[in-house]
Amino acid sequence: MQIETPPGEKPYEKAEGERRGIVIVNTGDGKGKSTAAFGLALRAHGRGKAVKIYQFMKVPSARFGEHRMFEQIGIPIEGLGDGFSWKSQDLERSGQLARDGWEKARAAILSGEFFLVVLDEITYPLIYGWLPLEGVLETLRARPKHVHVVLTGRRCPSEIVELADTVTDMAMVKHAFKAGIPAQRGIED
Repeated sequence: MQIETPPGEKPYEKAEGERRGIVIVNTGDGKGKSTAAFGLALRAHGRGKAVKIYQFMKVPSARFGEHRMFEQIGIPIEGLGDGFSWKSQDLERSGQLARDGWEKARAAILSGEFFLVVLDEITYPLIYGWLPLEGVLETLRARPKHVHVVLTGRRCPSEIVELADTVTDMAMVKHAFKAGIPAQRGIED
């Protein structure tokens, strides 16, 4: 490790543009895409802002740690899918669930009712061809000026990356699963 001298001056200029809703993408093969989006949801909720989370691959009855916590503090979170595609009994149904869920998410974004809308794991229905990319792009462009949207998932389409204001590509450096350590409740659920 190399020791650094802390900066003595502010390392950036203050932004002078207008405040407006931004589109944020968390993508890549590394861990933390959803976790980062949930952190933003908590931050916005803590400021008294209206937040809605849609999870495109989780079932509506999911009870993972984030569901339990968001329920306790009053952040609405909704599973729109039927789980991992390799566990699905009917991929046509999975696609229809994604399309039905997208209509809910689209309505929430365009309503202007929410300060922040999280579209967790939306990249999968897009890259599987279950959702038309143009409809998502159109909604992101047409959203009310104050609405922030976070999209998560691997292999985010380049068209969304181009449209987004902030994009983080989370790279996997090392993962416990590759060392034979199974997923841990409270860490990866």
